[in-house]
Amino acid sequence: MQIEVLKSKIHQVAVTEANLNYVGSITIDEAMMEAANLIENEKVQVLDMNNGERFETYVIKGKKNSGVICLNGPAARKVLVGDIVVIISYATMDFEEAKTFKPTVVFPKNNRVGC
Repeated sequence: MQIEVLKSKIHQVAVTEANLNYVGSITIDEAMMEAANLIENEKVQVLDMNNGERFETYVIKGKKNSGVICLNGPAARKVLVGDIVVIISYATMDFEEAKTFKPTVVFPKNNRVGC
C-alpha cells in the first residue's frame, strides 16, 4: 500500500512579493529550498496563516539568501505581502517505509535559514 506523507515544510515565512502578471508558481529563496529539501518545479501546498487560504502551486528557485517568498500569477490574489505562510510538500511511499520516514522541517527567522 502507498500513502502520502509530509516530505518538506517551511514553517511560517513572510510573503515578500505578489506578482499577478506571471504565469504562476511560488518563488522561494534557494537557501530555504535547499534547507527544506525542495526542488524547482516541485508541487507544494501553501497555507496562509492570515486568511486561511490553502492552495497548490509549484516552486521556482529564487535568489539564494534573498529571503524571497513571491506568489506569482493567480496565487498572487490569495495573499498579501506580509502574510505569514507555511509551505508544504508531500511524498508517496510504501506504508512500512512511511512509518520510519522523517520529514524535513525548516523554521526560518526573518525569512532566512542558518542565521
